Amino acid sequence: MTAYASGDIVTTHTHMQRVHPRTPVFRAAGPVLLIGSLFLGGCASTEQTPEAKQPTSSASTVTSAPPTRVADPIETAKRDAIATYLAHWKEVEKRYADKTGKAGNLTKYAASAALAQVETGAADMRKKDAVVLGTVTVSNPTATSTDIDRKVPHVILSSCLDISRWTVTDVDTQKPVAMPKKRLVRYVIKATIEKLPEGWRVIRDEPQGKAC
Repeated sequence: MTAYASGDIVTTHTHMQRVHPRTPVFRAAGPVLLIGSLFLGGCASTEQTPEAKQPTSSASTVTSAPPTRVADPIETAKRDAIATYLAHWKEVEKRYADKTGKAGNLTKYAASAALAQVETGAADMRKKDAVVLGTVTVSNPTATSTDIDRKVPHVILSSCLDISRWTVTDVDTQKPVAMPKKRLVRYVIKATIEKLPEGWRVIRDEPQGKAC
């Protein structure tokens, strides 16, 4: 028996038969790093071909979702209370401007003393044959106290109320009514907003008697 070694193929001759066993030949295809996956190149065939066909692969993109941010309950309460207070004053404007005393959805944003205060004030104006026209500006509403752990959560706001463009007007003449010259038209006001079962409501709205 005579053996000849040539490359990776070993050919063995005996006096009875000629044998050609196949020994695999591997072409190393180095690891290819893709987005989200690691692919390895396949093995080439041991048979001789004019040109080995390279394996094809497709990249898959993995997009991770941004982490969910949990809202701060205290900050949420402050935002809701401020939004309620600003909306409340828009409804107050409507009620004071209506000589029938029906305009403005006051109960959607106010309750208790604050609601009674607006209804009484608007009714007094109608008794004097007057309405209040124009706009009220609520500047810099700031939460000075927040308690969401009590039975009825509440937020206390401090704001600067500007009524300089809110004019008492005679219903018949449609002319402005004379007002005291030294009256405050920009003053600090303190409001208490509570979270009732039906939602946030202005409970008290108290002028502080000082300019802002």
